[in-house]
Amino acid sequence: MAIQLISDLHLSQERPDINDIFLRYLKGPAQQAEALYILGDLFEAWLGDDMVLPEYQPLISALKTLSENVPLYIMYGNRDFLMREGFEEMTGCKLLDEETVIDLYGTPTLLMHGDTLCTDDVAYQEFRKMVRNPAWQDDLLSKTPEERLALARKLREISKTETQGKQEAIMDVNQQAVEDVMQSHRVQQLIHGHTHRPAQHDFSLAGQPAHRIVLSDWYQSGSMLVCDETGCHTEKLS
Repeated sequence: MAIQLISDLHLSQERPDINDIFLRYLKGPAQQAEALYILGDLFEAWLGDDMVLPEYQPLISALKTLSENVPLYIMYGNRDFLMREGFEEMTGCKLLDEETVIDLYGTPTLLMHGDTLCTDDVAYQEFRKMVRNPAWQDDLLSKTPEERLALARKLREISKTETQGKQEAIMDVNQQAVEDVMQSHRVQQLIHGHTHRPAQHDFSLAGQPAHRIVLSDWYQSGSMLVCDETGCHTEKLS
């Protein structure tokens, strides 16, 4: 048995091949997991628990079925932060705090989506502050489905335009932010997604070896991080 971690699937009707890979994963490899952690951006957009898009229905059902045998945990990403108790009930997933420490086979490990670590991207952090404001979210959820879809499309276009004009380094994590949050939780290992820059980074933290693992996105293909008593490694999915 092993713990599996995934993130940044960005499931949507625009990429049905990735939806299919995810369904096969839930019915196959995920069945063998000791637990499955989804570290944000499962969906390209989640516009409220009362508004499940048709393309998401098979995925929701498959998650619910898997949850009967495998503990499922999920945290907000920067695309699906409107998940609430209704999502938990529909899927069997338990929503996690944005900074969650787990015991990963004897190693205290901090799990995050990762967007709060990109502190050099000041414009994004200001945007994040706006959309995470409860008043802003309540206003969005009070709108009609059509209005929510239109706003989601507008925000996505703005994001694409701004991303194209930013330097690559700005959109990566800030090392000092990484070290600060790890020290605040007293851990030497961090696993996150968001940056779409899969890698394993070794560095020194408070005079001790530290480790940061960045999960792969699912834009071209699927992958999962598999962790057991021997360590962690990435496996491709198709």
